[in-house]
Amino acid sequence: MAFAAIGTRVLARYTTLLKGLHNVEMTTDRWLRNILPIGALFSGSLVFSNMAYLTLSVSFIQMLKAFTPVAVLLISFAFGLKKLSTTLTAIVVMISVGVCMASYGESEFNMSGFTYQVLAIAFESTRLVMVQVLLQGLKMDPLVSLYYFSPVCAALNMLILPFAEGFAPFRALAQLGPVILLSNAGVAFGLNIASVFLIGAASSLTLTLAGVLKDILLILGSMFLLGSSVTGLQFIGYAIALGGLVLFKTHKG
Repeated sequence: MAFAAIGTRVLARYTTLLKGLHNVEMTTDRWLRNILPIGALFSGSLVFSNMAYLTLSVSFIQMLKAFTPVAVLLISFAFGLKKLSTTLTAIVVMISVGVCMASYGESEFNMSGFTYQVLAIAFESTRLVMVQVLLQGLKMDPLVSLYYFSPVCAALNMLILPFAEGFAPFRALAQLGPVILLSNAGVAFGLNIASVFLIGAASSLTLTLAGVLKDILLILGSMFLLGSSVTGLQFIGYAIALGGLVLFKTHKG
């Protein structure tokens, strides 16, 4: 997040990729009401998501993430942004059943890791809904949003780190090396830039459907490169959830 905060400011200074900043009038009150709570939710999502990776396989985490649209939809119902319909209810049930089957079929199930990932999904889903509720009139694209949210998220993570993990992560940086750290941060930042170009060249729907392919590749990569085991029941469950996910992202209404 610190890398993203610096990167977006460099892009704002030397490129036109963040020209949308001129359309946003950021006041102290708006920052406190909108940016700070959403940045805090962003931080919680990252923290719990990373904790889940310590005990769960990459493949299982990606299967659980298929439930994120359902969580977003349920929170949207609570905020009054969506109206319940028979079609949406059927899609929610379809994805839920698929994720439940994938979870039941997990051979190395870990309750703490599962809890962390569920909390990460809850934080991320709430953040996405709050972005829609609080920032509807600001017309922020992904990079402009990252410009405002990343410093808040980075600052909160730095405040939490000494109490959660102590100073061990800082000592581990010497073993990790700057090349791996910076390349990882650079890839994550490049993903945000690529998403802006993809939305501009195609549509947001294309971006979300490309995310489905990304999840499939991550699961296959986890199996063949990391040796993660995926059971037959998980394949069936994830296929059902995936079908529901595609229906959800192409559903109008």
